Amino acid sequence: MTSINRYFIGLLLISVQLFAQKAAFDIVPLGVKGGIDEKNLSAYLVAPINTHDYICLDAGTINAGIEKAISNKVFNVSTSEVLRKYIKGYFISHAHLDHVSGLIINSPADSSKTVYATKKCMEMMENHYFNGETWANFGDEGPGFQLKKYHFQTLNFGEETKIKNTTMTAKAFPLSHVNPFESTAFLIQNGNNAILYLGDTGPDSIEKNNNLSELWKAVAPLIQSKKLNGIFIEVSFPNEQPDNLLFGHLTSNHLMVELHKLEELAGKGTLKNFKIIITHLKPPSQNIVKIKEQLQKGNDLGVELIFPEQGKRFTL
Repeated sequence: MTSINRYFIGLLLISVQLFAQKAAFDIVPLGVKGGIDEKNLSAYLVAPINTHDYICLDAGTINAGIEKAISNKVFNVSTSEVLRKYIKGYFISHAHLDHVSGLIINSPADSSKTVYATKKCMEMMENHYFNGETWANFGDEGPGFQLKKYHFQTLNFGEETKIKNTTMTAKAFPLSHVNPFESTAFLIQNGNNAILYLGDTGPDSIEKNNNLSELWKAVAPLIQSKKLNGIFIEVSFPNEQPDNLLFGHLTSNHLMVELHKLEELAGKGTLKNFKIIITHLKPPSQNIVKIKEQLQKGNDLGVELIFPEQGKRFTL
């Protein structure tokens, strides 16, 4: 082999490597915490990179998160324009208030778009929030006078759904959040790239089901083919939290047990440097510090742990 051939082969290998590492999604966290901070509750904007075609994964905090992102120069338009024009739809993992309060409160100022949720979650939102009594019914289904600003679209588990006004698709998977209460994971795909977002979930061992195991089976092939760019998953409590007081959440140790199950399915070493985005850390601040320390110490798989900050953009 001549030196010229070696040179071009080297360039080709470098190009392939760079292409494989190229980010595919813009992520803007509007809220990252669980618990009592009403200005910073679970909500993540996700768009194909270099576009403003965002969806919002959960909607605990909207307005305060947009304002934070604007102050960090993520957006150079008004809060109203981000809300009305940039956000194309909402995906709600479950109907607990810390995951929907931003959607409810901001609905009068919002534009027409689609709210996506599973049947049980949608029924809870229609019956308890958008019902014409607790709050005006801004949807096109449910009790009370329907203002029809939002289209309420019910998702079927395992069925791929095109996301309106974007190039992305979504697939919903069941999670358990204090069995039998249902939560949801969303697999968001754009072309050959995907991310996985999990709403609140307890470990299979405590929830007494196999929802996480079945989810890992579904996404393991995407990890093997390097099409899954990252997983958003909660860790609400430090390891000191007793199992009987988890209330459908994960600790650092429980997360690592679940990730080991995923690696067994995807293949040894497949999670090394794989991005795990930690969500829903519950105050107080000393608990959050402890969770981060425990995750770093227990990270024997070599995953890349990402702790998102409100209003600070990153890519996957």
